[in-house]
Amino acid sequence: MARLKAFQEVAQLNADIADTIVVYIEEAHPSDGWTSTDAPYQIPKHRSLEERLSAAHLIHLEVPGCRVVADNMEDSSSAAYGAYFNRLYVLHRGTVAYQGGRGPEGYRISELRDWLDQHRKALQKTESSLALNV
Repeated sequence: MARLKAFQEVAQLNADIADTIVVYIEEAHPSDGWTSTDAPYQIPKHRSLEERLSAAHLIHLEVPGCRVVADNMEDSSSAAYGAYFNRLYVLHRGTVAYQGGRGPEGYRISELRDWLDQHRKALQKTESSLALNV
Protein backbone atom coordinates (compact mmCIF):
# COMPACT_ATOMS: atom_id res chain seq x y z
CA MET A 1 0.00 0.00 0.00
CA ALA A 2 2.97 2.35 0.51
CA ARG A 3 3.70 2.19 -3.21
CA LEU A 4 0.09 2.98 -3.97
CA LYS A 5 0.27 6.05 -1.74
CA ALA A 6 3.48 7.15 -3.50
CA PHE A 7 1.73 6.70 -6.85
CA GLN A 8 -1.16 8.81 -5.60
CA GLU A 9 1.23 11.60 -4.64
CA VAL A 10 2.87 11.60 -8.09
CA ALA A 11 -0.57 11.54 -9.70
CA GLN A 12 -1.74 14.53 -7.69
CA LEU A 13 1.44 16.51 -8.40
CA ASN A 14 1.02 15.92 -12.14
CA ALA A 15 -2.75 16.15 -12.45
CA ASP A 16 -2.37 19.21 -14.68
CA ILE A 17 -0.45 17.24 -17.34
CA ALA A 18 -1.57 13.62 -16.91
CA ASP A 19 -4.74 11.70 -16.19
CA THR A 20 -4.11 8.68 -14.00
CA ILE A 21 -5.84 5.37 -13.58
CA VAL A 22 -5.20 2.30 -11.46
CA VAL A 23 -6.13 -0.98 -13.14
CA TYR A 24 -6.75 -3.61 -10.49
CA ILE A 25 -5.71 -7.00 -11.85
CA GLU A 26 -5.58 -10.52 -10.45
CA GLU A 27 -4.82 -10.57 -6.72
CA ALA A 28 -1.09 -11.31 -6.32
CA HIS A 29 -1.39 -12.69 -2.79
CA PRO A 30 -4.85 -14.20 -2.38
CA SER A 31 -5.75 -15.29 1.13
CA ASP A 32 -6.58 -18.76 -0.21
CA GLY A 33 -3.33 -19.07 -2.17
CA TRP A 34 0.15 -17.57 -1.98
CA THR A 35 -0.47 -15.35 1.03
CA SER A 36 1.55 -12.40 2.23
CA THR A 37 2.06 -11.82 5.93
CA ASP A 38 1.93 -8.04 5.56
CA ALA A 39 -1.19 -7.85 3.38
CA PRO A 40 -3.56 -5.18 4.71
CA TYR A 41 -6.60 -7.11 3.43
CA GLN A 42 -7.50 -10.78 3.20
CA ILE A 43 -8.73 -11.11 -0.38
CA PRO A 44 -9.38 -14.60 -1.78
CA LYS A 45 -8.72 -15.48 -5.42
CA HIS A 46 -11.41 -13.79 -7.50
CA ARG A 47 -14.02 -16.24 -8.75
CA SER A 48 -16.26 -13.62 -10.32
CA LEU A 49 -16.13 -10.10 -11.66
CA GLU A 50 -18.17 -8.95 -8.67
CA GLU A 51 -15.45 -10.22 -6.31
CA ARG A 52 -12.77 -8.44 -8.34
CA LEU A 53 -14.80 -5.22 -8.32
CA SER A 54 -15.18 -5.47 -4.54
CA ALA A 55 -11.42 -5.82 -4.17
CA ALA A 56 -10.87 -2.89 -6.55
CA HIS A 57 -13.18 -0.82 -4.34
CA LEU A 58 -10.88 -1.49 -1.36
CA ILE A 59 -7.98 -0.13 -3.41
CA HIS A 60 -10.04 2.92 -4.32
CA LEU A 61 -10.59 3.61 -0.62
CA GLU A 62 -6.79 3.67 -0.18
CA VAL A 63 -6.23 6.22 -2.96
CA PRO A 64 -9.11 8.68 -2.98
CA GLY A 65 -9.00 10.89 -6.03
CA CYS A 66 -7.43 8.24 -8.26
CA ARG A 67 -9.66 6.52 -10.76
CA VAL A 68 -9.65 2.74 -10.17
CA VAL A 69 -10.95 0.16 -12.64
CA ALA A 70 -10.79 -3.62 -12.63
CA ASP A 71 -9.40 -5.94 -15.29
CA ASN A 72 -11.83 -8.49 -16.69
CA MET A 73 -11.80 -12.10 -15.53
CA GLU A 74 -9.77 -13.12 -18.59
CA ASP A 75 -7.03 -10.74 -17.34
CA SER A 76 -6.87 -9.02 -20.73
CA SER A 77 -5.19 -5.83 -19.48
CA SER A 78 -2.66 -7.74 -17.45
CA ALA A 79 -1.82 -9.96 -20.43
CA ALA A 80 -1.63 -7.07 -22.90
CA TYR A 81 0.63 -4.94 -20.72
CA GLY A 82 2.56 -7.59 -18.78
CA ALA A 83 1.27 -6.04 -15.59
CA TYR A 84 1.39 -8.97 -13.16
CA PHE A 85 2.26 -8.25 -10.25
CA ASN A 86 2.27 -4.51 -10.87
CA ARG A 87 3.65 -2.12 -13.44
CA LEU A 88 3.69 1.57 -14.32
CA TYR A 89 2.82 2.88 -17.79
CA VAL A 90 2.36 6.22 -19.49
CA LEU A 91 0.26 6.24 -22.62
CA HIS A 92 0.66 9.32 -24.80
CA ARG A 93 -1.34 9.87 -27.96
CA GLY A 94 -2.27 6.21 -28.18
CA THR A 95 1.22 4.75 -27.71
CA VAL A 96 3.25 3.57 -24.74
CA ALA A 97 5.60 6.44 -23.91
CA TYR A 98 6.94 4.99 -20.66
CA GLN A 99 7.00 1.39 -19.46
CA GLY A 100 8.34 0.66 -16.03
CA GLY A 101 9.82 -2.64 -14.99
CA ARG A 102 7.75 -5.48 -13.64
CA GLY A 103 6.95 -5.31 -9.97
CA PRO A 104 7.72 -5.67 -7.33
CA GLU A 105 11.45 -5.16 -8.07
CA GLY A 106 11.00 -3.08 -11.22
CA TYR A 107 8.17 -0.91 -9.89
CA ARG A 108 9.91 2.43 -9.39
CA ILE A 109 7.82 5.49 -8.67
CA SER A 110 11.00 7.60 -8.90
CA GLU A 111 11.41 6.62 -12.59
CA LEU A 112 7.81 7.59 -13.30
CA ARG A 113 8.31 10.89 -11.47
CA ASP A 114 11.47 11.58 -13.54
CA TRP A 115 9.66 10.77 -16.79
CA LEU A 116 6.79 13.09 -15.89
CA ASP A 117 9.26 15.85 -14.93
CA GLN A 118 10.92 15.55 -18.35
CA HIS A 119 7.53 15.53 -20.05
CA ARG A 120 6.52 18.67 -18.16
CA LYS A 121 9.73 20.41 -19.27
CA ALA A 122 9.09 19.40 -22.89
CA LEU A 123 5.54 20.76 -22.66
CA GLN A 124 6.79 24.04 -21.20
CA LYS A 125 9.41 24.33 -23.94
CA THR A 126 6.76 23.76 -26.61
CA GLU A 127 4.44 26.32 -25.00
CA SER A 128 7.30 28.82 -24.80
CA SER A 129 8.19 28.22 -28.43
CA LEU A 130 4.56 28.70 -29.49
CA ALA A 131 4.34 31.94 -27.57
CA LEU A 132 7.42 33.27 -29.39
CA ASN A 133 5.93 32.44 -32.79
CA VAL A 134 2.67 34.29 -32.22
